[in-house]
Amino acid sequence: MAVRNPVDLIALILVIVGGLNWGLIGLFDFNLVDAIFGVGSTLSRIVYIIVGLAALYMIYFTVRAETYPTHEPQYVTK
Repeated sequence: MAVRNPVDLIALILVIVGGLNWGLIGLFDFNLVDAIFGVGSTLSRIVYIIVGLAALYMIYFTVRAETYPTHEPQYVTK
């Protein structure tokens, strides 16, 4: 996966953070976002919304990345 601009990188990082948080919830019943910002707080909700938007952007990124031409070496045959 080639990160093409800062928005792609930020979205990727947010999706990874969200996935790690879900992993912590599933394995240890520990919600890192709630531990940092408080259960049900406005900041927690904002973080969840931003991570959700990042996931939607990554869907767009994946579809968009498939439309870019690949940089395969071109061989000249004689």
